[in-house]
Amino acid sequence: MMIHMLFDPFINCGYMRRAIVACCVLSISITPIGSFLMLRRMSLVGDVLSHAILPGVAIGYFFSGMSFMIMSIGGFISGLMVAILSIWISEKTLLQQDASFAGLYLGSLAFGVVLMSLHGPNVDLLDLLFGSILSVNLLNLECIGIISTITLLTIALFYRALIIETFDPDFLRDNNIEISRCIQIFFLSIVMLNLVASFQVTGTLMSVGLMMLPGLSARCWVKSLIHMLLLSVFIAFFCSWIGLIGSFYMFLPAGPTIVLCGSIIFLISVLFGRNKGILFFVYNKK
Repeated sequence: MMIHMLFDPFINCGYMRRAIVACCVLSISITPIGSFLMLRRMSLVGDVLSHAILPGVAIGYFFSGMSFMIMSIGGFISGLMVAILSIWISEKTLLQQDASFAGLYLGSLAFGVVLMSLHGPNVDLLDLLFGSILSVNLLNLECIGIISTITLLTIALFYRALIIETFDPDFLRDNNIEISRCIQIFFLSIVMLNLVASFQVTGTLMSVGLMMLPGLSARCWVKSLIHMLLLSVFIAFFCSWIGLIGSFYMFLPAGPTIVLCGSIIFLISVLFGRNKGILFFVYNKK
């Protein structure tokens, strides 16, 4: 009975098959990026950029309706502009990068909401905010697959540079600040690509959930970076599967349900994780 409940929705429903494929492909690329953001102490930057894509997505919606490609291009341009401007402001002023990100993303979010209100009430706009994974089509899958491939190739080719920039950023800044700036902008561009790929799944307001929560959970269980990247991908797979099953049987919105599963796994990891989990640490101390 349990086996049927876990697999029947994907066997009998084409939209569920497309949804799980989209989640699995996206998990392969977006969770390693989230792990690097966490290690760089930029976890909230992902949330900032996920909001910063809203104006571009809204403008793309005005021109093409619910066209995933056009909205993705608009969102990428909008988020990248916020990222570049925040780096430039932090270099030219006394503000730290997190402060410049906060100032710009709030304006971007407000601008996106104003643009949506000018267009008038429309139910489709809820899909921009909270995702519509069950309406994923083959074109969406192709776009997500291309972005995931680009991300994996980038991580493979520039893995050493990302490691150095993550764990010893002062080394690059002292030797060549231009290279450090280029790596930073390049990394944020990859972050933006994955965020615009995931907004179809979890929406602009929650797209960072699938990016950050699996990596945060994996950090509580393992210490090795490679093991953490692999475990985060597995956790994202698991949350996607359980979230889609739960949304199917309980008639819940799929994207938020997936993120909620990720949050539950995160809380379990914080309590019982072998890498300084709260209860695991207390038990071993006794």
